[in-house]
Amino acid sequence: MLMSIRTGIIVWLATGFGLGYSPVASGTAGALLGLWIVALLRPLDWGWQAGAIVALAALAAPICNVAERFFAKKDDGRIVADEYLTFPLCVIGLPWPEHPWLLAVAFVVNRLMDIVKPPPARRLQKLAGGAGIVADDVISCLYALAANHLIWLLISRWER
Repeated sequence: MLMSIRTGIIVWLATGFGLGYSPVASGTAGALLGLWIVALLRPLDWGWQAGAIVALAALAAPICNVAERFFAKKDDGRIVADEYLTFPLCVIGLPWPEHPWLLAVAFVVNRLMDIVKPPPARRLQKLAGGAGIVADDVISCLYALAANHLIWLLISRWER
């Protein structure tokens, strides 16, 4: 299939710079890029991080939409922009710079929530185009955010 340079760049972004082509756990491979985004957002205060996270999630929808049309398959496994562009949501407010292990925990919890897709994530996944690809990840990330804060609360109290 012949594609324009613009479409090629967007598909490259949607596939996580090629990580989405991983033969196993492409979503998990793609989500690893989210760790880099979290590190890039670290210097920003909470409000700016929140704004950037909303912008990244909003940016993910059109990127995923173009890629879904390119691959001609609903939520194709090679599309991982939804994983890495929404991942930072599940760590906002956590003191991960002081406790780097929190990033590993957050990553695992995020992937579990994305696989389980608690309500209404699974239903939202059925929305058309990029909105459906990204909406379930946003909801799953919100569940992961709550779980990660609960884990941090329990562990920090236990450490006292």
